[in-house]
Amino acid sequence: MKSLLASKRGLSTVVTTLIILVVSVLLATVVTFYAINVTTTRVQEESIQLYKQHIWHNGTSFAEAGFLIINTGGRDIVMDKITVRGQECVWNTIYYNKTQDTINADLSYEPTLTDGGNVTVGTTTYTITQASDDLILKSGWTMIVYIANPDHVSVSDIGVTIGVTIFTANAQYYKECNVQASA
Repeated sequence: MKSLLASKRGLSTVVTTLIILVVSVLLATVVTFYAINVTTTRVQEESIQLYKQHIWHNGTSFAEAGFLIINTGGRDIVMDKITVRGQECVWNTIYYNKTQDTINADLSYEPTLTDGGNVTVGTTTYTITQASDDLILKSGWTMIVYIANPDHVSVSDIGVTIGVTIFTANAQYYKECNVQASA
């Protein structure tokens, strides 16, 4: 009977080590995937969309850019700068209105932009404010933006494609449009 018990052997050291390694690697993989899933579903991302973009020139000496910015992301954004044709726009040339309205109508050329002035989009009139520093846009909100006399836009640019870039703390948003005659 003693010889029968002595002849039985357990798992070898190599097989035991392989089982422990496979189990630990599988466990580490599961924990890693769980952590990635938790962090990516909890993080709210920044995302804005530029719509109804126009750049107009009146044929003599005045150019104007206008567009809508919609914050479609899950967090508020801070716009650090806006460039037209690669040239930074000075804040006091930028006029804006923040709204929760859904804007379906197109923007139109506004010959006079003033702080506290009005712009009409479709049948709705909005009061615009002159920017003085970085612009903040809440999640889900829309901003109407007009830029008076963006640099390097001249009458000879009518029909030429020009890009507008919005810079935020985390990203750059670029969109192109053709320069139009204002009248």
